[in-house]
Amino acid sequence: MKKIIPLIIVLFFIILPLIVSNAYYLHLLILVMLWIIIGTGWNVIAGYTGQVSFGDAAFFGTGAYAAGLLTHHFAISAWWGMGLGGFMAMLIALPFGWICFRLRGAYFALASLALNEILRQIAVVAVPITDGMAGILIMPTFVSKIPYYYIALGLAISSTLLVKYVMSSRWGYYFLSIREDQDAAESLGIDTHFYKMISLNIAAFLTGVAGALFMNYMGFIDPHVVFSLHDISIMAILVGIVGGVGTLYGPIVGAVVMVAVQEIFRTGCFGLLKFIADSTGSETMKIVTEYVAKAHVLGFGALVIVVILFLPNGIVGDWHKITGRLTAGSKKGV
Repeated sequence: MKKIIPLIIVLFFIILPLIVSNAYYLHLLILVMLWIIIGTGWNVIAGYTGQVSFGDAAFFGTGAYAAGLLTHHFAISAWWGMGLGGFMAMLIALPFGWICFRLRGAYFALASLALNEILRQIAVVAVPITDGMAGILIMPTFVSKIPYYYIALGLAISSTLLVKYVMSSRWGYYFLSIREDQDAAESLGIDTHFYKMISLNIAAFLTGVAGALFMNYMGFIDPHVVFSLHDISIMAILVGIVGGVGTLYGPIVGAVVMVAVQEIFRTGCFGLLKFIADSTGSETMKIVTEYVAKAHVLGFGALVIVVILFLPNGIVGDWHKITGRLTAGSKKGV
């Protein structure tokens, strides 16, 4: 049964574009797939290996620029950047991890935070290469969103299967041992520095591929978009925390929830608040609608607080607790 449910879910997402043809909803689904890839990468280094990282924007932006610069300077299709973006992100991760994995806990997290800012500033000032704040614009390959959806879906499934395979291998056991007690792992002869490097590079590769996909899909990037601490790094952490840190399907659930919450605020409950404001002519309601549209960060904060208080292991990690309460509530109702 446990194997059948994932297959049913995959089949559902494969046929979904045949049911949902609206471009707006397909766009949201593509964003969900994008965040599944990013969240899965972050989950490897932070959830399974226990090294909390704020560096996803660095790897995401590197992958995006690797794809964009191919077209911008060499007239090569940005789709070739799908592989190149992942490897370029690994090239950033290698020296960073080699130096900074000598740090632990909050110090490593702060170092990864600094990496974001360093690469963002490089992208801003390296105008001959990156065009600075003017950004890079490419022509989209497809008019329809359906090809992008299936490409994103394929990458999301592949990233999940990759992590599943890695975590069932010897590497996975080493990652978990480092997370639980690094000193004990070292005493058993595990080269913790080496395996943290492997974990970081897996995360960097997946995030870099996601960045290259973003470049191809959106057709435009600039340093503030792809190296954004809030929009990329913090969002990746929230996807992991809400879905369930250290769980295989946590990033999937977290991506769905976070994209939904962001869009609910951005659109004012999918236009419902604006409809009420226009129907009633209430100036107060119009002001409320404007504030709600800008309050997605507040919504994220409230959601994380609720999850930490009531579901500290995330939705997937505490799924038994959720189902237990629902079962108990239904029995009381009977």
